[in-house]
Amino acid sequence: MTKVKIKRGDNVIVTTGKNKGNKGEVLEVIKKEGKDPRVIIAGLNIVKRHTKPSAGNPQGGIVEKEASINISNVALLDDKGKATKVGYKVEGDKKVRVAKTTGKTI
Repeated sequence: MTKVKIKRGDNVIVTTGKNKGNKGEVLEVIKKEGKDPRVIIAGLNIVKRHTKPSAGNPQGGIVEKEASINISNVALLDDKGKATKVGYKVEGDKKVRVAKTTGKTI
């Protein structure tokens, strides 16, 4: 399984696909064995799901929700709003993530 350098709560920019250039906050990181990690970003990659009536939703109908995006199609944003890669540095006894563009901790 690959190392996931993007965490929940990070601000990211979409680098490819229909949402290219859009920015948002990571709501969830999905890791499955044997598959590439995926992320769900708030307000991006909206899909429509047709739902049957149920106890939670007695009316049923069409529900819009965020779908996942492959983690390779997003990049972390630094404090200046530019896409950056993630590096690691040891500060004291803790390992922290560092933005490669600015060198500041994330």
